[in-house]
Amino acid sequence: MKLGAELLALSARLGHEFARPDLLRTAVTHPSMSTPSRPDNQRLEFLGDRVLGLVMAEALLTADASASEGQLAPRFNALVRKETCADVARDIGLGDALKLGRSEMLSGGRRKEAILADALEALIAAVYLDAGFDVARAVVLRLWGARVASVKEDARDAKTSLQEWAQARGQTPPTYVETVRSGPDHAPEFTIEVQLVSGEAAHGTAGSKRQAEQLAARALLARLEGTE
Repeated sequence: MKLGAELLALSARLGHEFARPDLLRTAVTHPSMSTPSRPDNQRLEFLGDRVLGLVMAEALLTADASASEGQLAPRFNALVRKETCADVARDIGLGDALKLGRSEMLSGGRRKEAILADALEALIAAVYLDAGFDVARAVVLRLWGARVASVKEDARDAKTSLQEWAQARGQTPPTYVETVRSGPDHAPEFTIEVQLVSGEAAHGTAGSKRQAEQLAARALLARLEGTE
């Protein structure tokens, strides 16, 4: 069976022409759309997570021959976390090609971080099964692009760093308060305020509370460290 226009366009954005189109169809099929004759992408997601992990571990070792395991681990986590995978999925318009059940589609499934991240991992597995590890590695590194080179900064866990800053000065841990929730139910935006007992505060806004908290903590750290 030939690929439809949406999947052909996705294949082009991905930079890989599938010898086995069924792998691509499975990679974009959410469990809400699966049938006995149409498997979902969960098994591919399981495999793709491992392929992505190996590619990124290898890339980090190559990029910094002197880094210790303690330095590499947070960089690795930053590159493979769900938020990063979802960002990459958005870069290639993966949401437009997803096969979703009606209820999931109506609830904004094409924009949901977890669905995008899982589908991106499934897509990596599809490339791996279609053409082998070398091709999968090349596709992943191309999609992640500058993220690998800039990961030292991205790997910094702002919430942990802010907590350490506060504790080093005898303060209790910072608190995070949701101040605003806007947007439709299928694509909400959260504004989080982080506060220190000494009075300093900052805000962050993002599509998930976790990301908004990180942005707020990063903004407050920048202010406290005089880098704004």
